[in-house]
Amino acid sequence: MADRTVPLMEYAESEKFYQDLMGGFRDVGLTCAITSGMACVHYGVAHTTSDCDILCSSDHLDQAIAVLAGARCEGAPTSYRGTLSAPLDRPWLLGGWTSHFEWKGSGAYLDIFTVPPRSTAPWTRELRGLYAGLHTVAEMKRTQRDRDWPVATALGVRMLEEGDLRGWMHLFDTDVIQELVERVPCPDEVLRDRPSLQLALMRDARLRPVLRVEREFWYELDRQRLAIYHQAGRHYAQAVRQSPGFSGEDLAQQHSARLALAIQYLPPNPLRDHGVDRLITGVREALGGLFDPALLAWLPDPRPAFAELDASE
Repeated sequence: MADRTVPLMEYAESEKFYQDLMGGFRDVGLTCAITSGMACVHYGVAHTTSDCDILCSSDHLDQAIAVLAGARCEGAPTSYRGTLSAPLDRPWLLGGWTSHFEWKGSGAYLDIFTVPPRSTAPWTRELRGLYAGLHTVAEMKRTQRDRDWPVATALGVRMLEEGDLRGWMHLFDTDVIQELVERVPCPDEVLRDRPSLQLALMRDARLRPVLRVEREFWYELDRQRLAIYHQAGRHYAQAVRQSPGFSGEDLAQQHSARLALAIQYLPPNPLRDHGVDRLITGVREALGGLFDPALLAWLPDPRPAFAELDASE
C-alpha cells in the first residue's frame, strides 16, 4: 500500500476516526490492532499518513463488515477500494490477502490484514492498547520503500531501550549497530537468526556491505511476494472490474459481489501454492547476479517470516 503524506494538522482527526472504528470492531468481538504508520507515530517514530493498516483476527468478519457499513467519514460511506482488494473473508485473509477500503472524497483509506507480512511471532500476543506490538510493526517495515528502513531501525532501537533484545533483528544502520553493540548484549539466539550481527561483534568491515545485501534480500522478497499475489489475482481483478456490484453504493452489496467472484477466481493462498522455498530460491538467484556470493552467505533464513502462510489451510 502506498502511504499518502498529509499535513500534521490533519493527522489527529484521521487518527480519531480510525480509533473509533477500532472500538466498533472490538465491540463485536474482533481482536484487532493498528499497525504501520499510525503505530509508528504512537511509538514516537516520525511518520505522517492518512492511511490506516489494521490487523484483524479471522473470526467475526461478518460483524466487521457490518461495522464498516455503518461507518461514515465526512459523510462518505465505506467502499471497497481497487479491483484487487480481496473480500473481507476468512480464507483469503488467512492466505495473506488484504482487504482495502476507502471513504471517497475524505482522504481516509483502510487496509485490513490477518497475517502481517514477514511476521515471525503471533501478533495477538503483543498488543498495546489499540496498537500492534513493536516487533510486529518493525517486521512489517521490511518493504520495497526506502523510507521504511530507517523507521524499522528506529523501532528496533526502541525495543532495545525497553529491554527486548529482538530489537537487534530490525537494525539496518551500520553506525547504529556498531554503537549499540558496545553496550547492549546480543544473545546467541539472535546471532543464530541473524548471522550478519556476528560481523558487528567481530568489528568486521564487511558489516556495511552485508547489511546492504541483507536489505536488498528483504526488498526482493517483498517484491516477488507481491508479484505472486498480483499474478494470482489478475482474473479476479478483471471480473471485479466488470461486475455490476463493483461500484454499488451499498457495502454489503459490494461485499457479496466480491465474495462470489473470489470463490470463482481468487486462490485463497497464492504463496503456499507457489511454494515458500521456491520464492526464496528465486530471490537468492536474483541477488546472485548482483552481489559477491561471499556476502550472500551471511543472509538470514527467511522461512520463519512465511511460516504462518506456508502452513495455513
